[in-house]
Amino acid sequence: MLGSAAKPWEAAVSNWLSRQINRINFMHKALRPRLLSMLMGRIVPFVGTAGVKIEEMNEDRVVATLRNKRKVRNHIRGLHAAAMTLAAETATGFVVVMNLPEDKLPLMKSLKVNFVKRATGGMKFVAELNDEQRAQMRNEPKGAVTVKVNAKDDMGQECIRCEMIWAWVPKKRKAK
Repeated sequence: MLGSAAKPWEAAVSNWLSRQINRINFMHKALRPRLLSMLMGRIVPFVGTAGVKIEEMNEDRVVATLRNKRKVRNHIRGLHAAAMTLAAETATGFVVVMNLPEDKLPLMKSLKVNFVKRATGGMKFVAELNDEQRAQMRNEPKGAVTVKVNAKDDMGQECIRCEMIWAWVPKKRKAK
């Protein structure tokens, strides 16, 4: 019986990323954002280069933040449109990957970004999946889901509205 018990950090869907994230989420709360951000920056180097920070990450939601630093500014000293889009895509992509079994490959199908107003300071991006979307990704061999992002600046105002359509397909097996 002891050998069959699940470890506290094991995820409902077991893939390499979900196992790593759930181990981090089992650690002290103060360490999590730094460890999550370092791991994600190694997996997707551009995310680390841009300074996207992962504040929270689990199978239900991912919270990413982007500070208004020189390397991600536009000509009017605000966050660059591409940097905001990157942070939104990062949040949606990681929440999707947390729910895909090891034998499925995530693919960005489309993204829609509407710029509503100029951001004041940095921004916070929250991507969430509902139970139906998670079940679909876990059980269907291929498909697609629309993932919306709640994106607000430091003043709590919505600056961009975005939704990303993520597809998944079976990973191709290596030829023998």
